[in-house]
Amino acid sequence: MPAQHRCALAAVAIALLAVACASASSTQETAAESLDRVIADGHRPAADRERDVYRHPKETLLFFGLRPQMQVVEIWPEPGWYTEIIAPLVKDQGKYFAALAVPRPDSVYVTARTKAFEDRFAAHPELYGKIELTTFGPGAVDMPVPPGSVDMVVTFRNIHNWMAAGWAPQAFAYMYRALKPGGILGVVEHRGNPALPQDPKAKSGYVREDEAIRLIESQGFALVAQSEINANPKDTKDYPQGVWTLPPNYRLGDKDKAIYAAIGESDRFTLKFVKPKTK
Repeated sequence: MPAQHRCALAAVAIALLAVACASASSTQETAAESLDRVIADGHRPAADRERDVYRHPKETLLFFGLRPQMQVVEIWPEPGWYTEIIAPLVKDQGKYFAALAVPRPDSVYVTARTKAFEDRFAAHPELYGKIELTTFGPGAVDMPVPPGSVDMVVTFRNIHNWMAAGWAPQAFAYMYRALKPGGILGVVEHRGNPALPQDPKAKSGYVREDEAIRLIESQGFALVAQSEINANPKDTKDYPQGVWTLPPNYRLGDKDKAIYAAIGESDRFTLKFVKPKTK
């Protein structure tokens, strides 16, 4: 091939790369701008906005790679703290699935919590779009979406619940099947003390980060990134009522409440996994 042709092809390749990079940057900026708008919007209760300082929703969702065009499943989203952010973001170009806890008629708490979620978000389709309500949990036979059909699954502070039920491996196996090849799993959980053995039932609410990674990778996922976005070095992880001693639960009531308020919400790890395109 003549030298001038090689130079021309190289110039075209460089131009195409520049366009691709610009497009990726534009997509990132669009997602960031959209998140800024949704997070600041008045539809979010003041009490929820006050927790942004601990939960860093914009940074967390951008770290996961959330985009307005995605089909997203959130696992056990009740009472809807992240629903009020993710659903408006994807309502026009994507889809939000709320995988609620499996109904428990014997539990007043679960029943009331589920109904409050359904009523809250069904009342404002102009804000949240048409949320697809599904169920997920022990007793379920699979993820309530077709295999290989969604771009992203997210779950916030739920692994300890599945460990308590002896169901954590199955939970992540179902999430793996639901994702498209190349799909993303985003996980946030209360981070346990790495110097202590992991309680198999996670009764304190804390889960060691290395144990969570091992568990999730055992179901076929590949870890692609870890973030300290939701870290809290003030959290000593040794409280009388476990993680629920801290805000927002304050399970000890007014006892030492000022101390726990000063600590803030728990130290959390933030992990991004991918379902490999080939296995």
